[in-house]
Amino acid sequence: MKIAVFSTPGYDIHFLDTANKQFHHQLLYLRDNLSRATAALAAGCPAVCVFVDDILDDPTLSQLAEQGTRLIALRSAGFNNVDLPSAQKLNMTVARVPSYAPDAIAEHAVALMLTLNRNIHRATTVCAIEILT
Repeated sequence: MKIAVFSTPGYDIHFLDTANKQFHHQLLYLRDNLSRATAALAAGCPAVCVFVDDILDDPTLSQLAEQGTRLIALRSAGFNNVDLPSAQKLNMTVARVPSYAPDAIAEHAVALMLTLNRNIHRATTVCAIEILT
């Protein structure tokens, strides 16, 4: 199956290729986020694989459906960026990551606490401002 993989950073390609070895899908890697403006890039792909910053509103989904896309595979647990009623109306299947590893969530919570305690978010902003000016 030909799959358009949107919002693909370079480090994802290695892992997706490794996972795809047993399935032999044709993966079309795109750095662009999916939106109305970029949906045409998925022409001829029965499936798209998207991430959290991709916009799957009604116009985008309609364009994908017109081009033959029937499966939306999310690389995230959240699906607030997908217009589910439109996807259902267009007879599109939406699949998502069911959950994340509990350890990863706990580690992220500790990292956020350290960020607040050490003011890392402010330090990063100050460094970015100094670099830009």
